[in-house]
Amino acid sequence: MLTPQGPHGSRSKLTCRFRCGDACDQPLPNTTDHGHVRDEVAKAVARRSVLQGAAVGGGALVLAGLTSAPAAAAPGAGAGAGVARAAVAADLGRTAFRPVPPNRRDALVSPEGFRSDVVVRWGDPVEKGAPRFDVRRQTVEAAAKQFGYNCDYVGVLPLRGRKDRALLVVNHEYTDPGLMFPTDLYDEDTQKEIEILNHGMSVLEIVRGRTPGSWLRADHTRARHNRRISARTAFTVTGPAAGDPRLRTSADPTGRRVMGTLNNCAGGTTPWGTVLSGEENFNQYFDASGDLDPRYADSYKRIGVTGAGRGWSSVDPRFDLTTEPHEPFRFGWIVELDPSDPSSTPRKHSMLGRFKHEGANVALAKDGRAVAYMGDDERGDYLYKFVSRDKVRPGNGAAARRHNMTLLTRGTLYVARLTGDGTEDGRHDGTGEWIRLTSDTTSYVEGMSVADVLIDTRLAADKVAPTRMDRPEDVEPNPVNGKVYVALTNNSNRGSEAMPVDEANPVGSSMTRPSLGAPLEQKSGNRNGYVLELTPARGDHATTTFTWDLMLVCGDPAAQETYFAGYDKSKVSPISCPDNVAFDSEGNLWISTDGNALGSNDGIFRVPTSGAERGRVQQFVTVPRGAEACGPLLADGDRSLFVAVQHPGEIDGATFEAPASTWPHTDDFPRPSVAVVYRHA
Repeated sequence: MLTPQGPHGSRSKLTCRFRCGDACDQPLPNTTDHGHVRDEVAKAVARRSVLQGAAVGGGALVLAGLTSAPAAAAPGAGAGAGVARAAVAADLGRTAFRPVPPNRRDALVSPEGFRSDVVVRWGDPVEKGAPRFDVRRQTVEAAAKQFGYNCDYVGVLPLRGRKDRALLVVNHEYTDPGLMFPTDLYDEDTQKEIEILNHGMSVLEIVRGRTPGSWLRADHTRARHNRRISARTAFTVTGPAAGDPRLRTSADPTGRRVMGTLNNCAGGTTPWGTVLSGEENFNQYFDASGDLDPRYADSYKRIGVTGAGRGWSSVDPRFDLTTEPHEPFRFGWIVELDPSDPSSTPRKHSMLGRFKHEGANVALAKDGRAVAYMGDDERGDYLYKFVSRDKVRPGNGAAARRHNMTLLTRGTLYVARLTGDGTEDGRHDGTGEWIRLTSDTTSYVEGMSVADVLIDTRLAADKVAPTRMDRPEDVEPNPVNGKVYVALTNNSNRGSEAMPVDEANPVGSSMTRPSLGAPLEQKSGNRNGYVLELTPARGDHATTTFTWDLMLVCGDPAAQETYFAGYDKSKVSPISCPDNVAFDSEGNLWISTDGNALGSNDGIFRVPTSGAERGRVQQFVTVPRGAEACGPLLADGDRSLFVAVQHPGEIDGATFEAPASTWPHTDDFPRPSVAVVYRHA
């Protein structure tokens, strides 16, 4: 029997195993007694009737790409105002639509009048010489040139000199051999080699379709920018930790040249036209043929490295911790890729710290410095930001590009502490401060060097008492209102001894549905997640103080604990487990979900962030059975919504021969794919 319900919400046991190495079943990595965000959230919800939004201008990010540019709002207008007067249009930020109802269809479902096209599927050719995909004739050589497995982050950038084309950049987070390979057709080592090559990133040229908002994959034999980045691509390490003895291995005695990138989750596009990618659950890939090096016991424990890996050491000895104890220190970084230069060497930026990066998104400070916001996706871990030492140099010339490519190598790394501030001002739920951890020259953590802080960032942060969060995933600045939005996905262990709840905590006990249409049931823990809204002081991302609002307590609107920025709960779509976010040119928040605990498939939702419609959650897309909605990305003047459909059919009991999904229905097995949704009426 196929069951959609796994041990943690709707995630299957397969997803928990292959995506994050059963992280929720492991001992809690953060055992400090620092304050939990749940304590501040409880206070906030207790007074939510007085919450008011406050738009803050300035510090807006201007992306160098096809993503939507910020729109100037008239006084009193905003995202909500725009939606309120919207008519049916190709602009997805302003158009009216009938929300997609919760469902369990094996399809990518969009509203009436909209259409979705698959742009690229697992196994499709990327580089020249790539063969046509044949699931029964997979080879290591072919996998190195084909679109990888389990697409996640999606970026779309302009292709210089080509108005009809763009560059699509996609992450490939993890592999699931039970759904990738017919049973007993491949030997184990061949499967492992193919899996290694299916990790990483892909760059593809895409072409505008005839209908505005539609896109097609370009002919890979003529697309000179097409490129596959895998777990065997060479990377350069930058910043103060480059060359540290802990990054040196037998294959790389310099500690400056790493082979590959792993478990790439979300990411962001920089103002200078590169892509940032986060290495997340990298800890699960390392085996141990014997004892672990006792020198690194605390470091391994805090990041979750146990030696119970995937068995890859049988085909690549660097994944054996016993013989290569330093290899894990070469992962867990933010990666920067220049998709416009297919010959460039991608970089791992040590200055942005090492932890389970969901991604990184860059805003510009008022003085022109780059500010990167980051989340550490683990129960009880922290929010971070990096502020560059130098300013962004405007322009697209070679000199400006060379300069801007160094911005993430020098600056200061911070971690966040959130504090409730009462109801005196009647507007904000609390205040916060960014606590310095290290600059590129000076550590601010007692007893730790600059390299220590950057390599063991979690241990360093533990020492300065930041706020423990419930799986902080995507952290993105809104280019219209200058605020920063944080997706806090869930915490199924809330209420355990390690993470106790209190009576007033609204997300310590959640209402869920075991299946679509079933009655709500009370479950312990924060099962549905929430969204925080941070407002930098003076509208400047470089400042070290901020205020924060509790914008959404997610779940079924019929549940008492849910809250939608004060909007009428009878007029919103149910939403569970926010994961990634994006923005359109109106400033609307677009949320993708992962692990819906309300019985429905995951999806993507549009939410105005200001005006009369602030907090109106409307579901725009649902993804197929067993899948997670990744991306999302609004592009091409808000006419295109790109979505990465990750792990379709990953439901307990599913096998290659007995799939739970066959989406996108081009084969008799599922294929993770990137699709684009656009108006078609």
